[in-house]
Amino acid sequence: MINNSQKTIDQLRFDSTKLTFFVNGTRIDAENVDPRVTLASFLRENLNLRGTKIGCNEGGCGACTVMVSHLDPANGQIRHYSLNACLSPVLSLFGKAVTTVEGIGGGQKRIHPVQQRLARAHGSQCGYCTPGFVMAMYTLLRNKSEPTHAEVDECLQGNLCRCTGYRPILEAFYSFSKKQNGQSANCCGEGTNCCMTNGKRVEEGVNAINGSEIINSEKQNKLSNLCNLPNTDSSQELIFPPELAIGEWHKKGFVMEYKGCFWYQPVDLEHLLALKREFPNARLMAGNTEIGVELKFRHIEMGRIINIKNVPSLRSHRCDENGIWLGIGHSLNETKNILHHYINTLPKEKTKVISAVCKMLSLFAGNHIRNMATVAGNIATASPISDLNPIWMASDAKVILASEERGKRIVCIDQNFFPSYRKTLIAQDEVITELFVPFSTPNQFFRAYKQAQRREDDIAIVTGVFSVKFCQNKGPKVESLRFAFGGMGAITRMASLSGKNLIGRSWDEAFLNDVNGILADEFRLADDVPGGMAKYRQALVLGFFMKFYLFVREQLGLFCEKREQIHLSGIDNTFESTQIYQSVSPLQKPTDSVGRPLIHASGEKHTTGEAVYTTDIQLPADCLHMAYVLSPVSRGKIVGDFDYSTALCLDGVVGHVDWRDVPGSLMISHFNDMPLFAKDQVLYHGQPIAAIVATDHETARRGAAKVKVKVTEAEDGPIITIEEAIERKSFLFPNASRIHSSLAEPNEKRKKPTEIEWKKFTRRIKGQIRIGGQEHFYLETQNCCAIPGEGDEMRIVSSTQCVNDVQADVATALGVPRNVVTVNVRRIGGGFGGKEHCCGLFAGAAAVAAKKFKKPIRFWLERFDDMAISGNRHPFRFDYHFALENDCDKIAAMEVNAYSNCGFSLDLSKGVMERALAHIDNVYKFGALDAYGHMCKTNLASNTAFRGFGAPQGMFATETIMKHAAEQFGIDVDTFREQNMYSEGDVTHYGMHLHQCNIRRCWTECQKLANYDQRKLKLQEWNSRNKFLKRGIYMVPTKFGIAFGFKRLNQAGALVNVYTDGSVLISHGGMEMGQGLHTKILQVASRCLGIDVSNIQIIDTATDKVPNASATAASVGSDVNGLAVKNACEILLKRLEPLRSELPKEASWKDLVMHAYSNRVQLSATGFAIIHSEPPDFVEGRGSEYYSYCVYGVGCAEVEVDCLTGDHRVIRVDIVMDVGESLNPAIDIGQIEGAFVQGYGLFTMEELKMRPDGVRLTRGPGTYKIPSADDAPRQFNVKLLDGSSNRNGIFSSKAIGEPPLFLGSAPFFAIREAIRNYRIQNGHLGYFRLDSPATPERIRLACEDKLLEKTVPQPGKGQKWTTEL
Repeated sequence: MINNSQKTIDQLRFDSTKLTFFVNGTRIDAENVDPRVTLASFLRENLNLRGTKIGCNEGGCGACTVMVSHLDPANGQIRHYSLNACLSPVLSLFGKAVTTVEGIGGGQKRIHPVQQRLARAHGSQCGYCTPGFVMAMYTLLRNKSEPTHAEVDECLQGNLCRCTGYRPILEAFYSFSKKQNGQSANCCGEGTNCCMTNGKRVEEGVNAINGSEIINSEKQNKLSNLCNLPNTDSSQELIFPPELAIGEWHKKGFVMEYKGCFWYQPVDLEHLLALKREFPNARLMAGNTEIGVELKFRHIEMGRIINIKNVPSLRSHRCDENGIWLGIGHSLNETKNILHHYINTLPKEKTKVISAVCKMLSLFAGNHIRNMATVAGNIATASPISDLNPIWMASDAKVILASEERGKRIVCIDQNFFPSYRKTLIAQDEVITELFVPFSTPNQFFRAYKQAQRREDDIAIVTGVFSVKFCQNKGPKVESLRFAFGGMGAITRMASLSGKNLIGRSWDEAFLNDVNGILADEFRLADDVPGGMAKYRQALVLGFFMKFYLFVREQLGLFCEKREQIHLSGIDNTFESTQIYQSVSPLQKPTDSVGRPLIHASGEKHTTGEAVYTTDIQLPADCLHMAYVLSPVSRGKIVGDFDYSTALCLDGVVGHVDWRDVPGSLMISHFNDMPLFAKDQVLYHGQPIAAIVATDHETARRGAAKVKVKVTEAEDGPIITIEEAIERKSFLFPNASRIHSSLAEPNEKRKKPTEIEWKKFTRRIKGQIRIGGQEHFYLETQNCCAIPGEGDEMRIVSSTQCVNDVQADVATALGVPRNVVTVNVRRIGGGFGGKEHCCGLFAGAAAVAAKKFKKPIRFWLERFDDMAISGNRHPFRFDYHFALENDCDKIAAMEVNAYSNCGFSLDLSKGVMERALAHIDNVYKFGALDAYGHMCKTNLASNTAFRGFGAPQGMFATETIMKHAAEQFGIDVDTFREQNMYSEGDVTHYGMHLHQCNIRRCWTECQKLANYDQRKLKLQEWNSRNKFLKRGIYMVPTKFGIAFGFKRLNQAGALVNVYTDGSVLISHGGMEMGQGLHTKILQVASRCLGIDVSNIQIIDTATDKVPNASATAASVGSDVNGLAVKNACEILLKRLEPLRSELPKEASWKDLVMHAYSNRVQLSATGFAIIHSEPPDFVEGRGSEYYSYCVYGVGCAEVEVDCLTGDHRVIRVDIVMDVGESLNPAIDIGQIEGAFVQGYGLFTMEELKMRPDGVRLTRGPGTYKIPSADDAPRQFNVKLLDGSSNRNGIFSSKAIGEPPLFLGSAPFFAIREAIRNYRIQNGHLGYFRLDSPATPERIRLACEDKLLEKTVPQPGKGQKWTTEL
């Protein structure tokens, strides 16, 4: 027994009832702290340390990463580790020290080398994720000053970036590593002459303004040279607070009570068990990685929480003759380190199980989660998709359970341990104290496999663990088998292999076939199984066993074909990249910054956390917060009144707003079809119905969850899919949009298009292809502030791409003229089109609340709600008919019907469809082309703009059709595509004449850059040697038209003010969202005025500075705003010109400005500019000179595919992009890389999941996966096309934001090539359809083989889990 006396809880004493911890070296003491408050919230709201960002509030994005330092309760040693501040309760920091991004550099401190290198490497764009990356790397360097590349990779698991494509981040951080020869991993490559080797500092040639290198050679292949930057300096680091060490705070117990909620932090096991005996329903907490998410999004009630992390006895580990005993107080990363110690010291034959555990832990969640979570927490939560529980079951692991009343007991983690969904055998008063992991034996083979949507930081779809023991001295005869699986039911399951005539068998093909049959029968899932993917999950069980079978045969020395390799091969993980661009002429003036790779104007502010976003703005102390009440169904009628009574009883809830509080129009947006709040009916799941207003964000959310709204679902159900919309004739417009190539020329007189005569063509194909939607996943979620002023005045600060639209929507909602509504924004943490149109919905609601309560309102959406409300990229379906000429391989004709899933309102769907139809040609000349667009009205959140705006969907369809035709008619697809590419002067199907058409140049140069032909031959040979692993390589071209499709939007204004000290202040209508627009505008103004960029400043984008500004979208930001600034500068220079002759030649710009002021010459000017756009007639299908110009590019990707699981890896990417004369090569290349990786996500892993009833399942990083740093190509080469110039762009440049995104489809088509090779190998010839995205599920199901034939799901009794939109 642990304690016979069983102390009452009153006898248990705690050392402190006050929260004490340190932040950046400063002691913090706090009382009456809510146990539900997270560290991130406390840092931001209580300490005003807003460099720590909140991107998801579920530990999935890493924006909130901080470093925690504390004394280990077991040994008193100082530990530094990173964690997710958004999940960590602030009370768990008792007696610890926290370091945030503000604490390591910036502001009054010297910038830290991590921050400096990241900025100099161009490693930030929007900057919202940047502090998290900085702190992840900083923590690693505090533990190891010269980490390996693998350690850098591991430290970034759990940090997401939506902008950069990761290449510059990785290169910045790899530069802290050392090569074997002692040189930096990102050294300049000068060998013994390298400044990092000989100690010299290269200061010459560095721009004093912002550290960008001025290099005078003609062509460069690297944007950044980090050799001359300082390394980390221990004297700059914060020391561990001596007070914590001297006072032995790690040994102090702590309790806090707040409004009936108790937090306990015991410091010994006796104390812990007494608490659990007294409060058996109290929740045990170690990392809070599970409870924290439940608290945040399910609003569970927890009266008592016990933090077990400071119990020393739970942090022990020991080894006996049978295995290893692990105390469960260790984090997952600590557990991995302990097991690695045993792996390195014990015989290999004993460590097969713990080696499998370590391998699995490296794929378990993110690094920061692994620093918080524990093995015990993973066991106790009993998740059926746990990565680890199948290992414990297959290995015959055990746990020690302890209670104060009954003492200890040892329990096996077997098929009885998890009796039902999320249940275990652990009694309520029991605590897991130790985990026993048995040693493996010499005759045992043990392996664990996991497949997820994304390779790193993702929950498993299926986990399979296999253990086999062979009889001693009897040859390879099976003695015992233990197979366990996660993701194959409501609990972790053991395979029932006993009594199946498997023991004593040889490990041969007959055995393989018998086991496959047993597994296929036992793990057959219903096609309506929760989680979906029934056939794929069954295929993974068999695929994993095939891998294990081949592995064991190889280990036993049995015959095994060399080509039956089963793991993603030894791809060289060395990170290599080039960025090839033309440097400026040596004759260019030093003050002229155009064409130079200047770092982002806010780059250092991003890295230090000083960049201020809308979420960071300080508001008055009486500011209120707001949270939505959302519709629980996707279509229905609201019955009766709303019941706010329970919500209004919560302390801190001030009131509510709904449709009755809107003083103006309830309907907003361009077409007055978006209700601010639902009134009589709801039209999509998650539609705002009302909002609760409270004194803080969390209280508002908890109050909103308590509002009762009765909604009666529509009898005929919602319309969710394109097919349902077609069947029920639900379209936004009754007639299709259209384009006819026979009406392309502007002088075409015929009234009707020429019909295509399909019968005359002998080579025709018909088909269908679809592409899914995509979540924007900007790191800064939708948010705004509404600040009431005098009378009807309202000031809005909104994270938006269009202050003009927000102004219009707020004025409409309030029923006031626009001149009393001011909207401004400094920068936004990513947009990608998702903040172009819908921001007025949130700003309008906040303004209504601000007007009602006469106080400022901060309205910030959790990602969970943002993803439900704000819309996505449009899913498309394309039905096509295509023909080739009879006598050659030229394209004769194509007819396409495009269907887009638009959601419940028009939004920007018309423009998206029109751009899709305009880009359906991609880069190819068609003999005849008729394209029709049908906009489906469905019960989804209104889909909206997204980088590319319909063009990627249209081009994807065409590339698929070209591939279909090539395979159908036996044509080499590369030759076929090249033959049909546009040439100079050709006319598109929508009537635009192509001038400066560089697609063929881009194609040829990409072939050379990628060494395409030679690598293609090598791949054929490689594939012939590998049975289950296949590689593919593919080139994809793109053409993207530059201009808004809506003519009147192609205009911009600017205000340029010059002050008497010579400094210049600019305001323009464009939004800085990471694309470097402000930096480029600074460079434009620098050239125009002939002054250094250090003298120029850009302020907020604001409606009271530049009225009627178009959205920052369509990639025209630098073009149209740059031209407007240029116009303003030219006006100023014209005024100054007569005065210049009155001054000496050596007179400075400041002298000239002061002279002008003295002569009463106006030193302020407004500029204005337009760019060309003449949209076609999409009603009749007549063409016109649609766009100002086109941007061209070609991407080549090589991938490797595991055909047994559907996993893949990108090996290498090469891109050639035509950007004209680049305004800033660093920004342009950054946009290319970021767009490519975002496109790669669209086409391979990002999958919106919706129930058939319209309930959205993907609402955060836990369920929706964007590419991580691990997914970035390990070889990434980008080249800006030489000798290109653009007469229609600012200073001959070209737009770059959207055009490269479609190149992200190159890995998709390379994956398809790999699948095709596997299919042919298995006798499946001919064309096959592969929809986008190419998820692991789609890849595996396309890899048809004998194993897949065994996977036949059982018929379900209900609806399938998800539906295709």
